Amino acid sequence: MKIVEIALKTDSRKVKPGDTFIAIVNVVRDGHDYIEQAIKNGAVKVIVEHGNYSVETVVVENTREYLKEYLYKNYYPLIKDMKLIGITGTNGKTTTCLMIYQILKMLKQNAAYMGTVGFYYGNVKQKMVNTTPDVDVLYSMLLEAKEAGVDYFVMEVSSHALDKERIYGLEFDEVAFTNLTQDHLDYHKTLENYANAKRKLFTKTRKNKIAIINGDDPHCQHFILPENNNIIISEKAGDLIINEMKFSHLGTTFKFSYLNKKYEAVLNMVGRYNIYNYLIALLLVNKLGFDIENILSLNEGLKAPSGRMELIKYGTNSIFVDYAHTPDAVKNVLISAQEFKSGRIITIIGCGGNRDALKRPIMGKIAVENSDYVIFTSDNPRKEEPEAILNDIVTDLSADNFEVIVDRRKAITKGMTMLKHNDILMVLGKGHEDYQETKDGRHHFSDQEEVSKYIVEHLST
Repeated sequence: MKIVEIALKTDSRKVKPGDTFIAIVNVVRDGHDYIEQAIKNGAVKVIVEHGNYSVETVVVENTREYLKEYLYKNYYPLIKDMKLIGITGTNGKTTTCLMIYQILKMLKQNAAYMGTVGFYYGNVKQKMVNTTPDVDVLYSMLLEAKEAGVDYFVMEVSSHALDKERIYGLEFDEVAFTNLTQDHLDYHKTLENYANAKRKLFTKTRKNKIAIINGDDPHCQHFILPENNNIIISEKAGDLIINEMKFSHLGTTFKFSYLNKKYEAVLNMVGRYNIYNYLIALLLVNKLGFDIENILSLNEGLKAPSGRMELIKYGTNSIFVDYAHTPDAVKNVLISAQEFKSGRIITIIGCGGNRDALKRPIMGKIAVENSDYVIFTSDNPRKEEPEAILNDIVTDLSADNFEVIVDRRKAITKGMTMLKHNDILMVLGKGHEDYQETKDGRHHFSDQEEVSKYIVEHLST
C-alpha cells in the first residue's frame, strides 16, 4: 500500500470518497466533461477553469499549470534526494536505460527504470502507455519508487515529454544524449524543433551536472551546454575514444581509452550503435561513484531488452526481431547485420499509421539498399488503411528486390520460408510490442511468437 498518494486526481474513474478532482484540459479531452462522474465517485472538491458545482469548487485560470505547480511544491521535496538519470535521443534510450538499471542492480544498488517497455523496481514490472507519462503519473511513480527505497531512478525522456513539460520541476543528476535523426515530425514539424525539445533536458541538471554526449552524432554540439560537465564519446576525438571493434551475430568486442587508461570490453549485444549505448551507460554509472573495471566485469550478465536485436536461431539461420522504426534505426540494424552476415539478409518491415509520413519512402529506400530482399508489410496501421501506408513506402522505389504482403503474419511466414543456409531474417518495427493496432483497436500479435510458431511447426515435420 502506498504511504504517499497524490491528493489531486485527474482521472474521474480513479476518484475515491474524499478525493479532489482537477479538470485538466488537453487536445484529447476536457476534464470538465467528467466532473459529475468524479462527484458521483466521491469527490468532495473540484478544481476547474469555469463553472460551479455541488461540491467545493475552486476556479483557476489554467488547471494544468495549477497541477504542475501543486506537484512540484508538495511532492518534489519528498523525492529530490533520489539520484535522477535522464536519457534522451531518437534511438537507444531504452537499451541504454535498461543497461544502467541492470548494472546498478548487479552492483547491489536499489534502482528503478521507467520508459518504453515499462516501470521496473524490485519485483515490480508494470507496462507503460507512453515512454514518459504525464506529470501526475510520473510524480506518482517517483513517489512509489522512493517509498520502496529506490536510490537511483533511471528514465527515458521523450521529446513529447519535454515539449509538454511532463517532467515539470524535476532536476537531473545525470543526463545523456544518444543520437538525433528524423522522427516525430508529425508533431514537431521540423528537425530543429525536435532537437530543441530534446535539448531542454540538458538545462535541467543539478549538482555535478554530468552530461554524456555521443560526439559522433552530427547534432552533438546542440547538446553540449557550457554549464554542464560534458563527457564526449567518439571514435575520433573526445574524452572517451572507441577503437578496434569486432562484430559477430552473438556479440561485440571493442577497446576504448578514457582518462589515459585503456580498456577492453565484450558485450553480448550486436551492432556498432550498441557500443555507444553501452559506453553512455558505463560512464553514467561510473560518475555515480562506481569503478570502471567493476562495471566491465558485469558485462556477461547484461541482456538486451526484449525486441532489441533479439536473436532467434533456426538451423544455421539467424532471425533478429528489432524495434527499429525510424530511418536511422533501420539503417543501423541492417548495417550491423551486414558486418557479420555470411548469407543473405531478408528484411520484413512496415511503417506505423497516423505518424510521420515523410519517413516512409526514406525507410523503404534504406531497406532495399541494405537488404538482399525486402517484404513490406503492416506495422501498426492505426486509423489508416494499411495499403495506403505501404504505397507511401514503395511508391518511389525502382529496385526489384522487394514485394508487398499486407498481412504481417503471412509476411513473416514468407520470410521464414525463404531462409536457406546462414541467412539473416530481420523482422523490424515492433520489437517488444505484443499487439498490432488497427482501426478496429488493439489485437494480440507478437513477431517473436510468429517466428517461434513457424520454427516449432517445421522442426517437427
